[in-house]
Amino acid sequence: MSEVTYTAVATSTAEGRNGGRATSDDGALDVTLAVPKAFGGAGDGTNPEQLFAAGWASCFVGAVRRVAGAKKVPLNDLAVVAEVTLHHDTDAGEFRLSAVLHLEATGIDQATADELVNGAHQVCPYSKATRGNIEVTLDATVA
Repeated sequence: MSEVTYTAVATSTAEGRNGGRATSDDGALDVTLAVPKAFGGAGDGTNPEQLFAAGWASCFVGAVRRVAGAKKVPLNDLAVVAEVTLHHDTDAGEFRLSAVLHLEATGIDQATADELVNGAHQVCPYSKATRGNIEVTLDATVA
């Protein structure tokens, strides 16, 4: 049996990614959306790929901490950089996503960092939701 822990509710209006606005039902999120400059837009707002990357990176940090806790691995400084790329298949007229999840950690060795990033990818809800649907590259750097 599955228990509902939390449901996020957000609404996008107007032109969506092209000058629209995205808000959450509790008012905590209220952003203007814009097509990125790299994609030919004005770039004067955020975009769905940035929001997705921020959500996935945040969730993935929690997943790394969960895996590290289960393995009794102490963590010092920790960051996850998520790169979400929007690809345009001009022949098919379709879009797709790919992602890179990069763990940056201190105080652990490379083998442990690799183990943590792979373990986190198994338990992170964003990773589960995208598994088999988009190309995901994992890596880790230790200092």
